[in-house]
Amino acid sequence: MIRLLYLLALFLCALPLAPGILGILFPAFSWIPTLGLSTPDISAFETVAHWPGIAKSIGLSLLTGIGSTILAIVFCFLVLRQYWNTSRWPRIEHSLSPMLAMPHVAFAIGFSFTFAPTGWFFRILNSLGFDTAGWYSLVQDQYGIGLLLALAIKETPFLLLMSISVLQQIKVTQLQAVASGLGYNHNESWLKVILPQWLPKMRLPIYAVVAYGLSVVDVALIIGPSRPSTLSVLVWQWFNEPDLLLLPRAAVGATLLLALALLTLGALRVAEWYLLRHCRRWQISGPNSSCHAARTDDTIAQQKKHKVPSYAPFVIIPLIVIPVLLLWSFAQRWRFPDLLPSRYSLRFWQQESFSLIELTVNSISLALVSSFCALVLAIACLEYRQKYQKGLPNWLIAIPMVLPQLSLLFGIQITTYFVPGQYYWTWVAWSHLFFVFPYLYLALDGPWRSYDIRLDQSARSLGLNGWQTWWRVKRPQVLPAIWLALAVGTSVSLAQYLPTQMLGAGRVSTVTTEAVALASGQDRRVSAVYGLLQGLLPFIFFTMAIAASRYSSRFSRPTQQQRRKITDDVICGKPHYK
Repeated sequence: MIRLLYLLALFLCALPLAPGILGILFPAFSWIPTLGLSTPDISAFETVAHWPGIAKSIGLSLLTGIGSTILAIVFCFLVLRQYWNTSRWPRIEHSLSPMLAMPHVAFAIGFSFTFAPTGWFFRILNSLGFDTAGWYSLVQDQYGIGLLLALAIKETPFLLLMSISVLQQIKVTQLQAVASGLGYNHNESWLKVILPQWLPKMRLPIYAVVAYGLSVVDVALIIGPSRPSTLSVLVWQWFNEPDLLLLPRAAVGATLLLALALLTLGALRVAEWYLLRHCRRWQISGPNSSCHAARTDDTIAQQKKHKVPSYAPFVIIPLIVIPVLLLWSFAQRWRFPDLLPSRYSLRFWQQESFSLIELTVNSISLALVSSFCALVLAIACLEYRQKYQKGLPNWLIAIPMVLPQLSLLFGIQITTYFVPGQYYWTWVAWSHLFFVFPYLYLALDGPWRSYDIRLDQSARSLGLNGWQTWWRVKRPQVLPAIWLALAVGTSVSLAQYLPTQMLGAGRVSTVTTEAVALASGQDRRVSAVYGLLQGLLPFIFFTMAIAASRYSSRFSRPTQQQRRKITDDVICGKPHYK
């Protein structure tokens, strides 16, 4: 059974790759026989090459994607350097789940309501006496600075979460002790000793962040530049053209986006090699000066008390975004530059209540189906690896995370045209499973690796079979990780915009698709309602998962009398016992 599920997971992960790539290459050369395009040519490439503003769109994509990634890496490293192994770190670690639970779309809507020219930030400045007329706006600015900052702030908690296991593996405390004995101060030990070991192990999360930044569509539609737009938004606009004969142009754009992402990943790999392997003088140059190296940890701790907390923007901005959405959802009259609404009303919640219920049911059903299926497949793959010492290839798991969604989904959707019938819900659920599975697999990989296999061997020696061993011995220990992995899977599914739009063909609507569609509308109140609900659903799942993970071990732990009875039953059940 485990082997069958492993092969099924391998099939579901590898199946979209071939049609995803071939589905954009063939249309890019104007070969779509179903539309009467049976003669390959390169006219679509010429059209894209001469498209007005294509170079600026590519430049904006590179600026926002690479810039937000570098900024997120710097922010992450500064937070780790300042707070790791300090009394404040547990509070930061506990705040990561709420930060990650907020989807990108909800954060983008709240960000636009906060930093728009008539947003809450400018209202506060006007109330303080500043004249904000003509000030630079971070929402839909022509240079994409607002999009860059929003992506960096949103992705930093993800990198911090991924860094926890990495820093535990490289044993930071021992490295700092050795570096201190060699004369390095706190900052030098993090820069010259810990950074060269931390950065290579963070390669996959960083690649996922830069790939998302280059190909993001939903967030760019809300707060990104529009004249010209980023390349991903431009390709999305080409894809939504009503004339199907223009599909080759969209296919060329998707191919260009894929090539841009691959070249960027290659450039980052070369930059990492050059910085850490080739140009190593900054690592082996030794301490800068003896006076700096002589500073004790107590002196550094006193200096840190006077510093501005480097983690402040990643807590303050999301905490501001949520009240702004809440106020706009109940505001009936809110003139600029008033700090608070003058009238409140439930009218917008009431008029959207029926559609909200339907969209919520669709979103939750898709999230639960895709997450539970991904959970079963992930557990089967991990058990198969533990039993046969052979797991899924790392590159296969990483592909849905590091390749642009728009490029893969374009080819997959072209392939679905050849399948007769209208199975839009099934296609959407499968696409969610395809993108949920890697995150859920990686969330369970650590607990499965840290599990002591000798417990299974002891249980088997007491007469339990394989299923009983897993259910009665292993399941109680990995159950907290399973609950949190399910929360991660549902939050990833709830945030999927492109898979739902492209494979659902507009017939499968969720809270996310409606939130993006309404974010560019004129009524901020309705947008706030959908944005608030879209951010509330993952938070509910994370809260339930945290509560379940805390109490599952307590409820599953038997009392002393029950433990004695279970032990007696197991021993008495052995065939040779008399």
